[in-house]
Formats: sequence, structure tokens, C-alpha cells
Amino acid sequence: MEGFLIGNKIGWVAVLYSNSCRTEELTKVADTARRERFEQAVLPHLDAAYSLARWLTRNDQDAQDVTQEAFLRAFRFFDGYQGGNMRGWLLTILRNTCYTWLRQNRRGDSTELFNEEIHSPELSGGADPEVQVLASADKETVRRALEDLPEVFREALVLRELEGMSYKEIADVTSVSLGTVMSRLARARTRLRESLSVSLGKES
Repeated sequence: MEGFLIGNKIGWVAVLYSNSCRTEELTKVADTARRERFEQAVLPHLDAAYSLARWLTRNDQDAQDVTQEAFLRAFRFFDGYQGGNMRGWLLTILRNTCYTWLRQNRRGDSTELFNEEIHSPELSGGADPEVQVLASADKETVRRALEDLPEVFREALVLRELEGMSYKEIADVTSVSLGTVMSRLARARTRLRESLSVSLGKES
């Protein structure tokens, strides 16, 4: 699926410092060494953070706003960072920031909640039909189908397929069990395949 999911590369230093009001606390930090350490640790992972925000908000400007806010929150909490997986730490903050933003700004949006009993993993043998469908779809069709998925399924696929995160890393970022991660991915792939099959059927 990696060939169908395109990351979003933008100039993060320019974006993060473009709004002087929101980044005032960062630009006025007296301890420039601390700020530089933070930037060196976090900036390499901001493309991943923006990519997840973009898939969740489905809007470039909203994704930039959410990522900037997450960047500032990460800076505030940086002294409490205990080391380890920096990408996972940043994406956890980004995800929490994003869902807070979605609740505040998109009250009318229908977000399908995950139910372990309903959304159980599907087991199948032989060739993966998802691969066959993806091979027949163009990137724009895949993007639209992915954006139509509920947020919990969309983020699971993005973290796994686009960011290449392990099940454990996804479980840590989303604060759910490994079983739930596997169930979400199975259900997300099934729904993505079904949506693509419908789209391809309309085009044929």
C-alpha cells in the first residue's frame, strides 16, 4: 500500500514560525540551547505528524494548525520527556491535539466509534484480495477511499502503512491494546477494499 499513500513534505521551520502570536512562547525562550535540542529531536518527525493530521482533518490548513499546536504542546512538555521513541511521543501528542480540535470544530461530523465485538479481525487464506484491488486503483481513488473511512480506521492505516509503525507502536500512540490495533487494521482494510471495489465498478 505504500506506493499509494503519499506523504506531505513541507517547510516546517517556516510554517512553525509563521504565526508569531502562537509561537511567541517558543521564540522568546531565553534558553536557546534547550530550544535547539528540542528542534533537533522533534523536527525530523514533523512530516509524520503533519501527515497524520492531514489524514485525520482532511484539510491542509487545519492540519497545519493542529500540527503547530501539537508542536507547541510538545515543547511545553519536553522537559518531562523520558527518552525512547520520539516519533511515538510526538504522534501521541499530535493525535490527542487533533481529536480535541475535531471535537471542538466539527461537532456535526459523524465519527464511528470502535466496538471490539462488531469490528473483529477477519481471517482469510490465499492471496490477499486487498492487494489485487489496490493494484487496480489509481492514487486519487485510494486517497478518496481512505479519507472516507472513520477516523479510528483511517489513523490505523496511516500509522501502519504510511508511517510503517509496528502494532506495538500504534498501540502506544493510540492507547489501545494490540488486539484492538489488529482489529482496527483488519476492519479498515476490509472497508477500504470494499470502497475501492465499488469505485472501480462504477468506472468500468
